[in-house]
Amino acid sequence: MGNSLPVLLAGGRPPCFDALGSDQLTGCFVTTGRIERRLAAVLAADVAGYSRLMGADEVGTLEALKSVRREVVDPAIASHKGRVVKTTGDGLLVEFASAVDAVTCAMTVQDEMTRHDVGASPKIMFRIGINVGDVMIDGDDIFGDGVNIATRVENECQPGGVCLSDDAFRQVRGKTAFAFDDLGEKSLKNIDRPIRLYAARPASSPAASATAHPAPAAITDRPSIAVLPFQNMSGDPEQEYFADGMVEDIITALSRFKSLFVIARNSTFTYKGKAVDIKHVGTELGVRYVLEGSVRKSGGRVRITGQLIEAATGAHLWADKIDGALDDVFELQDQVTQSVVGAILPKLHQAEMDIAARKPRSTWSCYDKYLRGNALLFQLSPATLAEAKNEFEQALSLDPNFAPALASFAASYVVQQIFFGQNLSQSELSKALELSARAAELAPDDGLVLARCAIVTIWLGDDLEKAMALAERAVSLNPNAAMAWGNLGFIRILLGEPERACEDFDRATRLNPLDRMMLVTTILPGTSQAFFLLGRQEEWLQTTNRLLALDPNNLGALLDALYFANQQGRTTDAEKLLQRIETAYPGLRRSQVRDMYRRFRKSHQGVFDQWLDGLQLPA
Repeated sequence: MGNSLPVLLAGGRPPCFDALGSDQLTGCFVTTGRIERRLAAVLAADVAGYSRLMGADEVGTLEALKSVRREVVDPAIASHKGRVVKTTGDGLLVEFASAVDAVTCAMTVQDEMTRHDVGASPKIMFRIGINVGDVMIDGDDIFGDGVNIATRVENECQPGGVCLSDDAFRQVRGKTAFAFDDLGEKSLKNIDRPIRLYAARPASSPAASATAHPAPAAITDRPSIAVLPFQNMSGDPEQEYFADGMVEDIITALSRFKSLFVIARNSTFTYKGKAVDIKHVGTELGVRYVLEGSVRKSGGRVRITGQLIEAATGAHLWADKIDGALDDVFELQDQVTQSVVGAILPKLHQAEMDIAARKPRSTWSCYDKYLRGNALLFQLSPATLAEAKNEFEQALSLDPNFAPALASFAASYVVQQIFFGQNLSQSELSKALELSARAAELAPDDGLVLARCAIVTIWLGDDLEKAMALAERAVSLNPNAAMAWGNLGFIRILLGEPERACEDFDRATRLNPLDRMMLVTTILPGTSQAFFLLGRQEEWLQTTNRLLALDPNNLGALLDALYFANQQGRTTDAEKLLQRIETAYPGLRRSQVRDMYRRFRKSHQGVFDQWLDGLQLPA
């Protein structure tokens, strides 16, 4: 026995293990001082989806679990000479002297569970993991690596299944009536080496695939996302609550975007504490994207990292880290939520448009055509505007009540008039307002749809009060919708509140700082107009230059730059700008510009006329 301890610590087997027989572990002890050790077969089990079941029916779940323990689990443990070490609400830890007894007991339980209360609700399903290893004894309790690996193996198991570590598998191979499928090596949480896993099944059952994943859940047409529990890397239990609360806030914020399909917290938190395969999560939950992250505390500060992954390919669409002080935990949670949601939303929308574009045209659904229309519209090119409208029309031919397509179709007319200088006919104007009204009526609780309807009402309608009501409802429904805040800023400009408009544009920028479409269509043009009204000439010029750097043919920015060149007597620069405008917008006249900005002219007649005269355009 004197040489057994080094063998155990090195991961090997003591001599008595072979002397006793590979599945008989009783009596193999190693004692060092006051710590008693022995080899044991350890079975760990828990209820799959326990939090979800409890959330749906606490009383029913507890009663069902008691019934299963009483009628199935406890009798099986007793008949296979197991000892229940501890129970943990939805789980239990059992010690066996024989690895064969442990596996036979586990398979008996799972077999009986398929017949126990068939059709009952809630339905209890166990995941069972088994390991053979060295355990430390403390009274009736056991601890150590042998226990830890068993619980981690259980975490990797599918509901209704039994998984073994490679150490356990070696002790039962060829000694049971069961078959075993090699699942490959897995990296288990807090285990410093990969562990090969095996799934047990009746010999008569067909072999499982190497991944042992369930049948894929259907993925919806909408962009779908699961937010996994963030890992607490601090070793501080208090940060567990902070991380969980932050993830819940992110899920809630994303759920406000009606265009997204967001998996509920109760489902994603079943992965808490597990080493997960992102592809498996995507398949099991039926989502296209997965957001994961971690929290690490250092002193009075905390660092949060996050990454957005396309589940099917494993491609990273976005990754970032956010540092903050823990002085005000709730404020920090809000800051992180806004930053994460604002950063990943444009990535999701762009990824969806890319996916739609790769599909064969003959397979496009209403949603695919809507995405294609948006992609064309977002190019902000007169050449693609007609194509965008055509895609929206085709989407609506498939589903006339698809509110996002109605709202985007209406917004395309705003782009036509405000960004391309193409005045609308009366029939086009009426159609745009009708599309917007239908969209708002069909989707009164969709903040993004209402935000688009607000912008149509602002620039093409005559009812500022209605536009304000739409924009305010949009930000109320979804405080994280940058578009809604940007459109609210435009309305404040027209109401003569440029200071408040700047605040709204700043908030839109914080929420969505990297979205070029938002910057060139809403945030920068709106901020530029606010600075113009406030007489902040230098900031107006800086914003104009920034807008031109992002969108060299932006009509509003070109006109502002022309105004500055004329005001400052830079004749050569003014001539070059006129040439650029003529190339991009042939035949543009003063009357067209006046009609384009008719709403601004009505609200700010004096300063608008001054600006219009300063352009020195042909009548």
